[in-house]
Amino acid sequence: MQLRPEALEPHLAKGLAPLYVITSDEHLLALEAADKIRRAARAAGHTERDVLTVERTFKWGELLAANQALSLFGDKKLIELRIPSGKPGKDGSAALQAYAKDLSPDNLTLITLPKLDWQTAKAAWVASLQQAAVYIEIPNIERAQLPGWIGMRLSSQGQSADRTALDFIADRVEGNLLAAHQEIQKLGLLHEPGKLSYEQVQDAVLNVARYDVFKLSEAMLAGDPARLARMLEGLKGEGEALPLVLWAVSEEIRTLLKLKAGMAQGRPLGPLMKEYRIWGPRERMMEPALRRVSLATLEGALQQAAQVDKMVKGLRAKQFAGDAWDAMLQLALKVAG
Repeated sequence: MQLRPEALEPHLAKGLAPLYVITSDEHLLALEAADKIRRAARAAGHTERDVLTVERTFKWGELLAANQALSLFGDKKLIELRIPSGKPGKDGSAALQAYAKDLSPDNLTLITLPKLDWQTAKAAWVASLQQAAVYIEIPNIERAQLPGWIGMRLSSQGQSADRTALDFIADRVEGNLLAAHQEIQKLGLLHEPGKLSYEQVQDAVLNVARYDVFKLSEAMLAGDPARLARMLEGLKGEGEALPLVLWAVSEEIRTLLKLKAGMAQGRPLGPLMKEYRIWGPRERMMEPALRRVSLATLEGALQQAAQVDKMVKGLRAKQFAGDAWDAMLQLALKVAG
């Protein structure tokens, strides 16, 4: 049974299922969902708790033993199985399928997983869990959704802020939802319920953003130069390897170039994107980006990327002033427009 995250509390109020699965890369939201299940389990008499973490030396017999072992005090048990890699392996796959078919009525099992890639999501053990469990898939909070999410969290503690203030917070907590949660709680401690001014938010919220190099291309495709510059500065400050940043941007430029060249030959964009395996949010960004940049711009950007590569390797590149990070910014801005 698939369950939306927001439907978890009403579901728990009606009674507990024997098996829950939470899958997400948003650690804060996964932790909050798991805590709700733990509280409900304790209230229902599951006072004993076994926590198993699947690591290299993990023996799957431990899961079976935990399920079959009787509590010393006759209490019901909560069994937590954590699979940080999301890859249980051959033995784990078989064990999970067998486990899902033989759930103990005296136990409640909670399995936590990271977000599964598309190939793993089709595995037999995942299908078995989806059929037997209450399966909760918590999506990532993307940058466009972040101001709304922050607004909801502020509302839950009796506060509000206008869109400018919400965007200010979002810029400073992007990619770090746990820190976002802490900054929102701090605003609750510093200020009374009610509407927060921009000045109050600006004075209180720290810059705790964490940037993902692979999100950089998202800002470039969206044509958002301010976010692009902020992300590059953040990646530089975090010590990210510039060759990886250059590779990610160059790969996106190559993809845009292939699509643009195909369209110039009269081929429709839809089949081209399928051919180059572009889907999801990235697919929606491609068409506006392709309208914005010309074929000549993309060809020039690819040549520019080769010059930046020379700078990264310590060679001279006459057309750029400053250091390699400045050149990287110039390159990304060329495509972002």
